Amino acid sequence: MPSQLNRSPGLSVVKLGGSVLTRKKERESLRPKVLARLARELATAPGPLVVLHGAGSFGHPDARRFGLSRAPSGGVLSPERRRGATIVAREVRRLHAAVLQALMGAGVSPWSLPGATVGRNRGGRLASFDSGRFADTLVAGVTPVSFGDVVRDDEWGFSILSADTIASGLASALPVERVLFVSDVGGVFEPGSTGRRVVVPLVTPELVERLRPTEGVPDVTGGIRGKAEAMLAIGAGGVDAGLISGLSDGALSRALRGERVYGSWVEGTRR
Repeated sequence: MPSQLNRSPGLSVVKLGGSVLTRKKERESLRPKVLARLARELATAPGPLVVLHGAGSFGHPDARRFGLSRAPSGGVLSPERRRGATIVAREVRRLHAAVLQALMGAGVSPWSLPGATVGRNRGGRLASFDSGRFADTLVAGVTPVSFGDVVRDDEWGFSILSADTIASGLASALPVERVLFVSDVGGVFEPGSTGRRVVVPLVTPELVERLRPTEGVPDVTGGIRGKAEAMLAIGAGGVDAGLISGLSDGALSRALRGERVYGSWVEGTRR
């Protein structure tokens, strides 16, 4: 890792969820006004920044259709899986282009680092990750932008690398101060004492065990439980992590300044 990066204060990793950038029940349906506002809030970051984003309705439906989050049937890489990998890769790059354009319009200088160029899986799990490409980009003074992608898989041929997994990899490899997961919800919800669902301010292993996958919305990256698990892993490595709403004006910009805004959090266990 370049030594210059170690002296850069306040490095933030922000993952913009596909749920907030797109309407996940409508195929390839972007929320352009939300994306533009979030880009403007990202431009206010007081320190260096890495931006990640999910696929939402630009990738999840076909990733599910072609089974890219599970082992190929019979262990054989079929022509259909190969075809599906190329289709999903094309779809997520269309959303990626929109994210880059919005960041440019907000005054950010984004540098594209597709997930397929920095990670490789084995059996659907991350096997290798090149954090150095992010470090080099930050040292050059521009903002690395990556996304959940279809990547080569040593056992399955192709599989999904989630942006949540990329966030965890960055938190363990770079001097990250905070990781922010920006969603269409204000945190992790559970039933409160009155029966109404309320945001749980502190994510714990016990909470994660109680979480169930979201029904009715295609998600091949673990849904809310996957995010909570990533947050716990990030916190265990000494980095603060939060799940906040991207539909609340100003919440992201305040969190980037270090405010503990409304949401669900894990405080990094400093070593």
